[in-house]
Amino acid sequence: MSELKPLHWIGSAKKDWKAMPEAVQDFFGYALLLAQKGDKHHRAKPLTGFGGAGVLEVVDIHLGNAYRAVYTVRFVNAVYVLHCFQKKSNKGITTPSGKSILSRPA
Repeated sequence: MSELKPLHWIGSAKKDWKAMPEAVQDFFGYALLLAQKGDKHHRAKPLTGFGGAGVLEVVDIHLGNAYRAVYTVRFVNAVYVLHCFQKKSNKGITTPSGKSILSRPA
C-alpha cells in the first residue's frame, strides 16, 4: 500500500463532517482516503472557477438530502478538506454561489 498523504481540515470542515449522517461520513471518508492515496473517487468532480487548482467536490445524496465535501489535491504533500456542508436549497442540487465563494482561494 502506498504512503498516505496527511489530511488537513480547514476551519469547521471536520466538525461539519462529523455532524453529517454516518453513511455520508463513510462515503466522504472513502473519497478522501482515495485522495490521500493519489487516486480519485469516481464521483469526485473538479469544482469550476478555480483555474485548474485541483479543487474537487464530491456529492452524496442521503435520504433525499444533498451533502458535499470540497477538498484540494493541489499540494504534493497533503490533502486539504476545505468545506463540508449540507445543501439546504430545494431548487436543485447545484452549489449555491455563496458556498463557492467560501471555498475560493484568496
